[in-house]
Amino acid sequence: AGGQKRRSRGRSARRPNWLGGAAGWLWLLIVLVPIYWIVITSFKTQSNYFLMNPLAPPGAPTLDNYRFVIEADFARYFINSVIVTLGAVGPAVLVSFMAAYAIVRAGDRWLLRSVNSLFLMGLAIPLPATIIPIYLIIIRLRLYDTLLAIILPSIAFAIPLSVLVLSNFIRDVPKELFDSMRVDGASEWSTLWHLAFPLTRPALVTVSIYNGLAIWNGFLLPLILTQSPDQRTLPLALWTFQGQYSVNVPAVLASVVLTTLPILVLYVVGRRQLVSGLTAGFGK
Repeated sequence: AGGQKRRSRGRSARRPNWLGGAAGWLWLLIVLVPIYWIVITSFKTQSNYFLMNPLAPPGAPTLDNYRFVIEADFARYFINSVIVTLGAVGPAVLVSFMAAYAIVRAGDRWLLRSVNSLFLMGLAIPLPATIIPIYLIIIRLRLYDTLLAIILPSIAFAIPLSVLVLSNFIRDVPKELFDSMRVDGASEWSTLWHLAFPLTRPALVTVSIYNGLAIWNGFLLPLILTQSPDQRTLPLALWTFQGQYSVNVPAVLASVVLTTLPILVLYVVGRRQLVSGLTAGFGK
């Protein structure tokens, strides 16, 4: 009887899931069609875009749109986005890592548990609901129309989710490892950097990539907190290709392709640690 049950279980495990496979291929098609349209349109001229079938490949592909985007201060906007992303992700991940370690190692200390609850409350507050107070604070600090005006709020909104992921990941580290470090005479600071930091590296990569993508694609903060063209980031720079009466759609999509390339490279490099970090971080 046991052998028959194992054989039936094996046959059911090998049975193909046709419905799930069809749904997966349908979703892949839904995702690929917009990407295909963006790529082929970026190689069309503005006149051909309005005359041809939107999904038809260009008869004579051209790189004029990419040349136009690069010559329109694309390098400056790219550098601004890099500065904002690195300037926000680095401090946010560092502060979140130390806060998560303190929360996990605090035990029953009510103060740190209250701080953890405060961080979790930050997940329930959307960015648009706080944009007016942020604007007033930036004006009072005399930081308006600077990259620092984008970096500081980005750090604040990146910390809550980072603390949640990192604290769950540190909580999965065996308690015996921390006890052995304490027996060996290591301080909390030494335990933080020589034990917790190496073991939580996948989670650190996860929150870095996630926050980096969110800040790189951010539009609302640069729109509200900057004004001069020199302080524009890449998402906001798409307005450069919008005229008074028309929009240069192929140039906009060429800019979208160039903006997406760093994100694609970052995902390809860190996708394994991204998936493992998210899985382990929410394991409990």
